[in-house]
Amino acid sequence: MSNYSFYQDVEYYVDQASKYTRFQKGILDQIRQCNSVYRMKFPIKMGNEVHVIEAYRVQHSHHRLPTKGGIRFSTAVNQDEVKALAALMTYKCAIVDVPFGGAKGGIKVSPSKTSPAMMEKITRRYTTELVKKNFIGPGLDVPAPDYGSGEREMAWILDTYSALKPGEVDGYGCVTGKPVNLYGIRGRTEATGRGVVYALNVACSYKKDMEALGLEVGLEGKTVAVQGLGNVGYHAARIIQEYGCKVVGIAEREGSIYCAEGFDVEKVYKFRQANGSLLEYPGSTVLKERNDILYMDVDILIPAALENQINKSNAKKVNAKIIAEAANGPITREGQDILLKKNILILPDIYANAGGVTVSYFEWLKNLSHVRFGRMKKRFEENTQLNYIEMVEDMTGKSVGAREKKAMIRGSNETDLVNSGLEDTMIEAYHAIKETQKRTKTDLRTAAFTLAITKVGVAYQGMGIFP
Repeated sequence: MSNYSFYQDVEYYVDQASKYTRFQKGILDQIRQCNSVYRMKFPIKMGNEVHVIEAYRVQHSHHRLPTKGGIRFSTAVNQDEVKALAALMTYKCAIVDVPFGGAKGGIKVSPSKTSPAMMEKITRRYTTELVKKNFIGPGLDVPAPDYGSGEREMAWILDTYSALKPGEVDGYGCVTGKPVNLYGIRGRTEATGRGVVYALNVACSYKKDMEALGLEVGLEGKTVAVQGLGNVGYHAARIIQEYGCKVVGIAEREGSIYCAEGFDVEKVYKFRQANGSLLEYPGSTVLKERNDILYMDVDILIPAALENQINKSNAKKVNAKIIAEAANGPITREGQDILLKKNILILPDIYANAGGVTVSYFEWLKNLSHVRFGRMKKRFEENTQLNYIEMVEDMTGKSVGAREKKAMIRGSNETDLVNSGLEDTMIEAYHAIKETQKRTKTDLRTAAFTLAITKVGVAYQGMGIFP
């Protein structure tokens, strides 16, 4: 599929969903367009040679500010992909009620083939280019990690921005996904993967939907295959085990492995870190082809790699009953048509992987408020709980053991609040999508886009731009 356009797929979904909204063509045209596209090329000296780096920052929608979206580091980065990802961010933020416009960035470089020193040089130069054009700032545009980037790169961005904008009181909010000791937030690293699990958990609570798939209500006992053991896939696979699921298939770039009894995901992850490959993991069976992970007979498939993994050429071979799009765009529109005819439940990317931007929003709020979540009420909660226990002891004449009392007296910390807020967000968003699906009688993706477009359109009307 060399002529495949990710951005055209997104526009197609928007067009399909627009039929179920009440907005004029002008509003819909504005919603679907990318407002600003910044394509840059800058020289970087690598050893004795000078290389020209191609990079992008796209701001899809300014109906809310700042705009928000990650930065992808990959040799496959191109303008079409970055525009598509920026558009998805707009709709993603709208679905989970995060008050950002969508944006995305991309740098055409291979992190695995580039030294850390050179990665730092490229990241800092990219940040400088963004500052020059006012494409970054806590009230303008707030980047975050994406494929090929993480806390390290976000720390470099923060440091570069701070050097160029000294004394900016809210400057720490110029980027999210930072290390906790550099004004990040606990729970951000695993947020996208955790959000995928929360999404699956609420989806599997709908009895009629599960009966239609021939499954029991709830996650417990379900078999899972995960494509991609990067940040998102690893945490999704690790956390879903806590709900009683059995992860029987795991894939990475070097291939796929299977174990009917289920893997200990943490051990597989550490094995791959130590050996550079998961293919010789003890007790596993190597699948013939890497993409065979997509065709496993499992209850849940979690594609957590890149876009265009399930398409017209291979969708017929997919056997999972539920697919949760942990990656952006892993299923093409043609692939989706085939999967829907097979009665496969698809949790779309604009909902399923919204955990990352949700917790990024919490981090941004933390940076603007200049206070750690839980700091002002943790002790108060503990004292209140202690007073309640002592009151019950006085009334009953019975004492609570020291061990039990310690377990009962616990104020919420930052991680508790972040995870609680994320879970509530994913639950409420899914209920809203299901209500929209009931009204429109469509699939979940069309319902999710319909809901998102409606929220963005209402925001534009609130700005007085459209009648």
